[in-house]
Amino acid sequence: MFERPVASNTALLVHIDTEDARRQPSGASARADEPLTPHEHGSRLEARRQEFKELAVSAGLDVMEVITGKRRRPDSRLFVGKGKLDEIRQSIHDTGAELVLFGQRLSPSQERNLEAELKVRVLDRNSLILDIFAQRARSFDGKLQVELAQLQHLSTRLVRGWTHLERQKGGIGLRGPGETQLETDRRLLNERVKVLKGRLAKVRRQREQGRAQRGKTGIHTVALVGYTNAGKSTLFNKLNNENVYSADQLFATLDPTLRRLDLNGGQVAVIADTVGFIEDLPHELVDAFRSTLTETREADLLVHVVDVVDDEREQRQAEVNHVLQSIGAGDVPQLVVYNKIDLTELSPHIRRDDAGEVVAAWVSAVTGEGLSELLEAIAERLGGARVTGILRLSPDRGKLRAQLYAASAVSEEHVGDDGTVALTIDADAVDWARLASEHSIGAEFES
Repeated sequence: MFERPVASNTALLVHIDTEDARRQPSGASARADEPLTPHEHGSRLEARRQEFKELAVSAGLDVMEVITGKRRRPDSRLFVGKGKLDEIRQSIHDTGAELVLFGQRLSPSQERNLEAELKVRVLDRNSLILDIFAQRARSFDGKLQVELAQLQHLSTRLVRGWTHLERQKGGIGLRGPGETQLETDRRLLNERVKVLKGRLAKVRRQREQGRAQRGKTGIHTVALVGYTNAGKSTLFNKLNNENVYSADQLFATLDPTLRRLDLNGGQVAVIADTVGFIEDLPHELVDAFRSTLTETREADLLVHVVDVVDDEREQRQAEVNHVLQSIGAGDVPQLVVYNKIDLTELSPHIRRDDAGEVVAAWVSAVTGEGLSELLEAIAERLGGARVTGILRLSPDRGKLRAQLYAASAVSEEHVGDDGTVALTIDADAVDWARLASEHSIGAEFES
């Protein structure tokens, strides 16, 4: 009989360098199958190991030792080879660690086999991130989203708690208690997932109503995005004189927070502080947090906060853009903000592109340097610009027509004999850019 070990706060970290890690990650601008140079790989490997350790510390664990290694590809049964397994077992004996964390994703069978061999609890990086999210969720919808992500992750691992009972099974009249328990667990889990999805759908509808109301009043939404620990919440507090929790740790804040943002010239917007991203964010979290991330997808402007002193900032920018693309926010206008200039010799300033549009700003959220210039840049990106012209729609484009009216973008309408609708457009440039991208408006529009 296999009893699952009880975990504690003393942890041993295992981070194995595999062949897949030597290729460009999915968020990079280069091709995903392009190998990294030895220098790039060494830098990336050290950054990932350090981030993994920071994740463990953020979860409240005492890291006893970090074991590293290199392997061409993971072992299908134990992820690591026999020699590395013996090294881990010896380290557990020497340090007294009662939890082993792997820096890569483990299959359910690999976790089960490792626990049977090591006699301690074994978790992978995804499980660790889910645990951190569970600790940090405070709002009602945040807790729902975390629970949904955990249940989706658990659904593939139910067999582990009932291994000793699963052997007792057979045909009619011989069905064992293990199989019955597994079926019961799966049914209860699926029912709970259904309930959570229903509640989250209700939350999503409420958020959509709020966004629609802001659209009718002409109030723009600005969403802060960025890699975790880049300083988003600190910047959010400074811009709004708020007291949202922030700390020098990964995923210090989780729940989205919306506040009024007063801009220059009397302009008012809504600013949202969203969850920080991370490389290889577990897909369970991306799926569960779609209602929260909708605030990002529907924003009029994304303020992409970057840690200017981070040696991996370019890669992390690419990773954030990769996640934004995956949730449908890749076409939302961006203003890049390089934060933490107080730790450098840089001075606050802004950069414009060839068309004269502000595309980047250098600030310090801690000292407040450059924030007045940032507010001016946000106001400039949001304010004033209009798009005018004639949009001709076929009768089957009713959804787009309704959205244009909801955005107060139509000043006049004429219907032709063939049912074609000619709309005179006078729209905010930001709203128009989003709708044009969403509906692939091209030759239909005459400016």
